[in-house]
Amino acid sequence: MSELATVLFSADDIRRRVAELGRVIATDYRDRVPVLVSVLKGGTMFLADLFRDIHLPVKVDFMSISAYDEGSESSGVVRIVKDLDKDVGGEDVIVVEDIIDTGLTLTYLLSTLRSRSPRSLEVCTLLDKSVRRITPLALRYVGFDCPDQFVVGYGLDYRERYRNLGSILAVRDMAALAADPDALVSFAVGDEGASEETNGQLSY
Repeated sequence: MSELATVLFSADDIRRRVAELGRVIATDYRDRVPVLVSVLKGGTMFLADLFRDIHLPVKVDFMSISAYDEGSESSGVVRIVKDLDKDVGGEDVIVVEDIIDTGLTLTYLLSTLRSRSPRSLEVCTLLDKSVRRITPLALRYVGFDCPDQFVVGYGLDYRERYRNLGSILAVRDMAALAADPDALVSFAVGDEGASEETNGQLSY
């Protein structure tokens, strides 16, 4: 594409991998009704596609979290802004994440959910940035291993932009994007995952 960003995972790549994850989860949870828990906002696109590929009865719930202060990011301790609507005691819970890097926040979240006595608790993440892991995590379902690059698209944003791209882009020049948050609007990333130009605009 250009020196600013490249397609890391195409829309086709993502569709295929999400369908594979859905089939595996459906097999693993046969005769059960898993509860998919998504953390707002980034994981919602992945969740929407994933649970349509799980051919079982499933439940969905959401949480929203926020750091207490700037120092909380390094500790992983967060404040729950929106809690689950339903009690997950005795349920088979799968936390659905868009991306996991250090693992600190997820570790805190899993500890919070375990205190509610679910029958089982697993994690499904689309991207695992394992190179940045600080705390060990057992991730049962992983879509792709992600390199140590800033990524946008398919739910992942930069200043609330680019969540609705069908593909995932790796940003190569963060300084340029910081200077112009709309810089990637000139990129053409088709929904089929091909990097085709459409009058110089993104194909959303």
